Amino acid sequence: MNEAIGIIEMFGFVTAITAADAAAKAADVKIIAIDSNKPANAESVEVPLIMAVKLQGSVSAVTAAVDAAAEAAEKVSGLINKHIIARPTDDSQKMANRTSVGRDKVGHIPNNA
Repeated sequence: MNEAIGIIEMFGFVTAITAADAAAKAADVKIIAIDSNKPANAESVEVPLIMAVKLQGSVSAVTAAVDAAAEAAEKVSGLINKHIIARPTDDSQKMANRTSVGRDKVGHIPNNA
């Protein structure tokens, strides 16, 4: 069975890093991805940078981490949305691991740093 997945959407890179930090400190979760919405034409069109932090762990740990991340995001630039998938299907798990900036690209990210 797959572990729970938590997804937190917010505005801005600094907010995403702050939220990910709060999540990792709040519970024993893995940060599996940090995504952005930057489209190819973002230089010519004013588009706000929307970031998504994706977490994985037990349902209770992901719930605590998502709550902490959402609270941190609200303090920086605002929360857009948050959601927890308690028992993701294999396909949902694969989609959560698809990313623009994933663990495979940034190297080791310690849990509970």
